[in-house]
Amino acid sequence: MFQRTVFKQVVKSLTSQSTNKFSTSQCAQRRVAVMGASGGIGQPLSLLLKNSPLVTQLNLYDIVHTPGVAADLSHIESKAQVKGFVGGDQLEASLEGAEVVVIPAGVPRKPGMTRDDLFNTNASIVATIAEACAKVCPEAMLCIISNPVNSTVPIASEVYKKAGADPSRIFGVTTLDIVRANTFIAELKGLDPATVNCPVIGGHAGVTIIPLTSQCSPQVSFPDEQLKPLTVRIQDAGTEVVKAKAGAGSATLSMAYAGARFAINVVKALNGEQGVVECSFVRSSVTEAEYFSTPILFGKNGIEKNLGLGVLSNFEAKLVEEALPELKSSIQKGKDFVANMK
Repeated sequence: MFQRTVFKQVVKSLTSQSTNKFSTSQCAQRRVAVMGASGGIGQPLSLLLKNSPLVTQLNLYDIVHTPGVAADLSHIESKAQVKGFVGGDQLEASLEGAEVVVIPAGVPRKPGMTRDDLFNTNASIVATIAEACAKVCPEAMLCIISNPVNSTVPIASEVYKKAGADPSRIFGVTTLDIVRANTFIAELKGLDPATVNCPVIGGHAGVTIIPLTSQCSPQVSFPDEQLKPLTVRIQDAGTEVVKAKAGAGSATLSMAYAGARFAINVVKALNGEQGVVECSFVRSSVTEAEYFSTPILFGKNGIEKNLGLGVLSNFEAKLVEEALPELKSSIQKGKDFVANMK
């Protein structure tokens, strides 16, 4: 009884943080699909979503093992009904009725790999899932975790356009960059990480990751000798995890947390909750890059308002300038992939 009570307290704590983090609200429940649910990100992500009171139906899809993952999660005493789908023949069935689709599917990074090294495999996976979504649940919110996000989001959008579907509900999940920035800033300033909110704009790879410490809440400042290493650490944090795991994987648990936070906030906005803001990599006219991550005000139909860049410091403006060439190249790579699909 004691262990069960403690576990419930942990779950309650995880799912009831401040509204801009990972909170829930007592509104209509939703149907969520996780594509790649048997993987290192997919399993803990599915666990977190299963424990959300906002999820009524949780469909789990992967090419292997999902019936077992679904059976395991289905024993948890929360309201979400869990179904497992496995293999290409069940892909479309897994998406029926989905209102939010979270896509962590793909191969993880290994030591020495860049996000571009993941491109060929993950590009095909995302394109296949996007084709199915455009056919089965074109009104669903697509939350893309699969790397390289700077290319996979344009891939999904181009697939939607080919299928005659609206790509405005496709979102690149860059929340892990914000989670890391909040944590690292809190460490340096002796703050509670749960109280820190630092926007991170640009993209989701290397120099395209641009933390806006000048817009952080609570307000913080760093001398150059701290700000530059902090920025680099946020940009290279994924590599930090890959190296620490010594070949055993990449960021899975923190990414699962970030993905669940994003998905639950999308659900809250669908339910009509006001003031839901998350940074996301989306089609944008904010910069000369066709896609760009900025804080987004979410609503019942997805993007209610792109909140843009805000006022940048000189240091941050330079980071944006330096990021654009790489960002535009990655976006074009994704578009070219779809253009050349047979």
